[in-house]
Amino acid sequence: MKKVSIMVPCYNEEENVVPMSEALVAQMEQLSDKYDYEILFIDNCSQDSTRELLRGICAGNKKIRAIFNSKNFGQFNSPYHAICQTTGDCTITVCCDFQDPIDMIPKFLAEWENGYKIVCGIKTTSKESKIMYFLRSVYYKLIKKMSKVEQIEHFTGFGLYDKSFVEVLRNLKDPTPFIRGIVAELGPKIKKIEYQQEKRRAGKTSNNFFSLYDAAMLSVTSYTKVGVRIASFAGILMSGLSALGALACLIIELIDPEIITSGTLPIICAIFFVAGMQMFVTGFIGEYIMSMNARIMNRPLVIEEERINFD
Repeated sequence: MKKVSIMVPCYNEEENVVPMSEALVAQMEQLSDKYDYEILFIDNCSQDSTRELLRGICAGNKKIRAIFNSKNFGQFNSPYHAICQTTGDCTITVCCDFQDPIDMIPKFLAEWENGYKIVCGIKTTSKESKIMYFLRSVYYKLIKKMSKVEQIEHFTGFGLYDKSFVEVLRNLKDPTPFIRGIVAELGPKIKKIEYQQEKRRAGKTSNNFFSLYDAAMLSVTSYTKVGVRIASFAGILMSGLSALGALACLIIELIDPEIITSGTLPIICAIFFVAGMQMFVTGFIGEYIMSMNARIMNRPLVIEEERINFD
């Protein structure tokens, strides 16, 4: 009998973790004639009662496992590490807030049985903020245009991964993994299934401007050259314009020196404009340098504090 692993990342999900475990167990029990299963929760150092609840859940069902991180290692490292700890013939990732519909699991498994190594849930509509959905759509299209890798639009990581691809993830040894980009770049035989993203069942999302910015920059620095290209082209453009401006000022001063003295304000504005461009380009290149630095240091994805129900 094939074994299905379900991985659930969580952070401050005290209102959702018990209902999620019950929903997943109920879903997998309906498929018990075909599949054995394990459910792995990984807690990214929650500050509420999530861990206490997980201990109770694991005590009541030995097929449910838990990993507790020693601190918060971010929204990418923790789920990636958990996927690599699963033992099933395939691994399905599900968010703990119920935005990923549980009833998609049989559909994922059906496509996996048809031979697909990866089944991606593609978010076509969302009951969350329409503004955020629009901004995400723009972001995905920009990344798709700029990247040399064919990116998957509105893929959040919700999907099924065959054990052969999980083994690929284990061997990558990337200290700053971006699962969506890795799937697009290395994933074999991908099947896409559309779904509507539901509202968060309870609790408050941990995503904010900075976490979303981190996600955007990680995809940009990992899969595009746009930052370096902007720096190169902006530098050439600004150098050319500055040279032309200097030549024009020289000619005008030779004709009438009084004109240059009276044009001090435009020159100051031009200096501030060039300085602003330099700061922008330097900051953008800095994002690439920070990404390279994280990979060179080769730090571990997470440091575990505790494991439950691991033999």
